[in-house]
Amino acid sequence: MKKVLFFFFFLFPFLQVQAQVPDSTKQIDQKLLDSLQAIIILDSIDVLPQALDIKGWLLLNESIMNELGGAVDNMYNFKFETAEKQFRSLRRRYPKHPMPYFLIGLSQWWKMVPSNITDTRYDNYFLAYMDTTITLAGNLYDKDNKNLEAAFFLSAANGFGARLHAERKNWRKAAIMSNRALDYLQKSKKANGLSDEFLFGEALFNYYSIWIHENYPLLRPVLYFFPKGNKNLGLKQLQQVAFNGFYTGTEAKYWLMKIYANDAKNGASAMSLAQYLASTYPDNPYFQRFYARMAFTEGNFPVAEQLSTQILDKINRKVFGYEAISGRYASFYLAYINQYRNKDYAKARSYYQQCITFAEQINEQESGYYISSFVNLARMSDKEKNVRQAKQYYETVMRLANSKSDAEKEAKAYLRKNRKVK
Repeated sequence: MKKVLFFFFFLFPFLQVQAQVPDSTKQIDQKLLDSLQAIIILDSIDVLPQALDIKGWLLLNESIMNELGGAVDNMYNFKFETAEKQFRSLRRRYPKHPMPYFLIGLSQWWKMVPSNITDTRYDNYFLAYMDTTITLAGNLYDKDNKNLEAAFFLSAANGFGARLHAERKNWRKAAIMSNRALDYLQKSKKANGLSDEFLFGEALFNYYSIWIHENYPLLRPVLYFFPKGNKNLGLKQLQQVAFNGFYTGTEAKYWLMKIYANDAKNGASAMSLAQYLASTYPDNPYFQRFYARMAFTEGNFPVAEQLSTQILDKINRKVFGYEAISGRYASFYLAYINQYRNKDYAKARSYYQQCITFAEQINEQESGYYISSFVNLARMSDKEKNVRQAKQYYETVMRLANSKSDAEKEAKAYLRKNRKVK
C-alpha cells in the first residue's frame, strides 16, 4: 500500500495539465523579481544539522560550484555537448561520486523536455545515468547513513526515474522508484539547513501533496495516508530555492513559473519568471515557447509575435529541440495576431494551416489549438462570403469538438443557418 501511495505523489507532473530574443523582450521586470524574492520567509530555514561530516560532499564544494556554473547554464541553454564535456571532466576526477552521473542524466532529461517527454531517443541513456547515480549514492549511504548528500541523490535519481517510467506507462517500476524517492527524501531533509539544494524536493512535496488533494477528490482517501504537506510553506520553500539554489535554482524557477501560470493564476509573476528564463536561456525551446504563451495570453502581442517568429525560424533551421510542439504554439499565435490585429487574412490562413500540420505531426488533433484553427479558418471564409468553404471547416469542428463546447455550438449554429447552401 505504501508503494502505491508514494507512486501517486511522483505522478503529479502528469496530472497537470533562432536569433536571440530582441532587446525589447530582454527587459527583465527586476522589480517584480525582487518582490518575489522578498516574500521568502527566512525563519522557515531549518536549523543547521549538528555533527555531520560533510567532507567529500560535492554539492557544498564552492570550487566545484565555480567550475560548474557555466556548465549548468549551458545545459539549460541547450548547449549539451559543452555542458556534458564539463560534467565528464568532473566524473574523471570523482568516478565514485553520484553527482557527475546525475548531472549527465539531467542533461538527457532536458533533451526530452521540449517534446513534453514524448521523445524516447534518450530513455536508455537517461535511465542508465540515473541507475549509476543510484548505485554510487547507495554505496556511499551504506557506508555512512549520515551521508545526507547521498540520500539527496538517491531521492532525486529515483524521483526522475519514476517520472520517466510513468510517462512510458511502466507503472510497477514507477511505483517502486517513487517509493524509494520519498523514503530518501524524508532522510535527506535533515540537511535542509546546510543548503537550499536539499530543500527542493521537500518544497515540491509540500506544495503538490495538497494540490493533488484540492484538484483530484478521488485521490483523497489515498492521500490521507501521506506525510502531511503544507502548500503555502511549499510555495515559500520553492521561492527560496529559486533565488538561492545553485544547482536547483533553475528547476525551482521552472516549477514556480508553471505554478503561477496554471494554478495560482498569478499571471504577472509567471510572466516575469518566463521572461527571465527565456532571456537567460535564449536557445531553450521550452522556455521560449512558454514565454510566448504567457505574452500571448497576457495580450502582449508584439512580444508573442517576435518570439513565435523566432521559434518558427529555428524550426526551419533545424535547431536542436525546436520541433512540432513549439511550432504548433508559434503558428497559432502568429495566425491569431495576423487575423485579429493585423487583419492580414492571407498570412493568418497560412499560419493556421501550419498549426494544423504541426498538430497532426504529433497526433494532437483534439487539442484546442487544432480545433480553434479550423474555427478561425471558418470565420475568415464566412467573412469572405465563401460559405461553402466555411461549412467544410465547421463540419470538421463538429467531428473534433467536445459536445456542448463553444466551438461545437458555433459550428452547429452556422451549419443550421446555412444548411441549404451546397
